[in-house]
Amino acid sequence: MSSTPARIAVPGDTRAPSATAVPVPELPGTTEELAASAAIRLGWHGVVLPEMVLMGRRVVVVAELMADAHAERVCVGAGPEADRTTVSTWVWPEMEGRVPPSAVKIVGVLAVARHWRTALASAVPFARYGNAAVVLPTSVAFTHDYLTNCLPRVRRYGVSVLMADAESNVTTDVTGRNEYVPVEDTATTRWVNELVYEQVLATAS
Repeated sequence: MSSTPARIAVPGDTRAPSATAVPVPELPGTTEELAASAAIRLGWHGVVLPEMVLMGRRVVVVAELMADAHAERVCVGAGPEADRTTVSTWVWPEMEGRVPPSAVKIVGVLAVARHWRTALASAVPFARYGNAAVVLPTSVAFTHDYLTNCLPRVRRYGVSVLMADAESNVTTDVTGRNEYVPVEDTATTRWVNELVYEQVLATAS
């Protein structure tokens, strides 16, 4: 008869039982490189901006400058307005016709991350306003966690999923919503649009 000896607790012994750490996959390229490849794969036409923080999330925005609206704003000296409080007044009924037009069209928002939970946390808030996608390392697609927990969520929110292999080749794993639908102006959407407008001009200069 055999038995496994129990571990005897020793006062002051803070060592925890050993466990095998699950390695976190690395991204095969920079955020900007992978986002640019993903935008091409998705057919998103526009400027792929550097990673920025919007609504507390780190994302890469693909945007298109609207030439006529931009020219109008240049003529009247209405540059990008980053102050959220100021922009929130632009959607008041009494301000109709008195505020500058939106000068960029947001084609889509990308989140590039090593783990699907991190990527979805960044991308999903933007899915309600338009196209959203995440870029993950290819190895993530073979995990049980991804298959049982990630896939149902991306399908629910309409988020596209792209995988980047070791050579930085990007392929589509899940096709989400991929169409441009005009969004009604709200205080939040106008403010985000102004921040993106500011970044588009900074990137072009």
